[in-house]
Amino acid sequence: MTQPPSFAVIPGAQVHEAIGGREERVTRMVEAAYRLHGEGATVNPDSYFLRFPDRPSSRIIALPASVGGTVGVHGIKWISSFPENVANGLPRASAVLVLNDAETGYPFACLESSIISAARTAASAALAATALTGRRELRAGFFGVGLIARYLHTYLAGNGFTFTEVGVHDLNAEHAAGFKGYLERTGTAPVTIHDKAEDLVRSSDLVVFATVAGEPHVTDPAWFEHNPLVLHISLRDLSPEIILSAYNVVDDVDHCLKANTSPHLAEQRTGNRDFVAGTLYDVLTGAITPPADRPVVFSPFGLGVLDLAVAKYVYDEVAASGGLQAVPGFFHELKRYG
Repeated sequence: MTQPPSFAVIPGAQVHEAIGGREERVTRMVEAAYRLHGEGATVNPDSYFLRFPDRPSSRIIALPASVGGTVGVHGIKWISSFPENVANGLPRASAVLVLNDAETGYPFACLESSIISAARTAASAALAATALTGRRELRAGFFGVGLIARYLHTYLAGNGFTFTEVGVHDLNAEHAAGFKGYLERTGTAPVTIHDKAEDLVRSSDLVVFATVAGEPHVTDPAWFEHNPLVLHISLRDLSPEIILSAYNVVDDVDHCLKANTSPHLAEQRTGNRDFVAGTLYDVLTGAITPPADRPVVFSPFGLGVLDLAVAKYVYDEVAASGGLQAVPGFFHELKRYG
């Protein structure tokens, strides 16, 4: 007889303990998930955006997905982005993730997922940076300085990148100063706050966009004439002119060219997708090789399969440690006829 399903809640402290300091390991999980996705062993439907007429800058996104292979799990991430939270001392994003059993479909865990989301985003970027450039010592520039930027810096360093200089630019001077303080506490490279976005871009070999921009605000392709690697994490910072002048790699073409992302705007401008060179999977498998004489832009929409892969790892780690916090009797009506 099948045992009654169990259900556990995994709070943020346990998530942090499971993945903290394991940047390279988490990056390998994300790479494995990308490879499964490229091989057709995943299901990753469109994300669903819940928007609010009275709060146009806010949204909640549902990311359903299924991962095959050794991960073998279904699930969904439910992540909110409320930028106004920052002024009130709360992080912009909050999230939960539900894991469903691959055989029965029953949900078996709910995890705090802002940490998982930040980690998989940073691991994806670090994996792309590793695959897209042979250099490991770079001048880095961070455009936007929230929690995601902090994770990006941590994961780049955790994957062997070192920085000779670090530039910072943010519309909020207090936030820029705070991120500068973090960088100085965790590294030895000189840190410069740039008042002008152009100065940050032109002085960086690796440019990281991690903003909450809703439409392009960087518009001059000449800023990128030194051919940097651009991790375009926030997806809507670059004008179509910049996208069309660059060598573009995405995580998934269909997902990335939607919702008025910068690549989507470029598609609307040209009427085709010829400007997309390929996916990160194509780079990992050697199907495409980025050139050295053009700026390279990586634009990841962020796939739910990555969240599931990291979440399943967290669940397994917490279960192995004996720390699962089960909810007794969560499923009540289990007898068909009472």
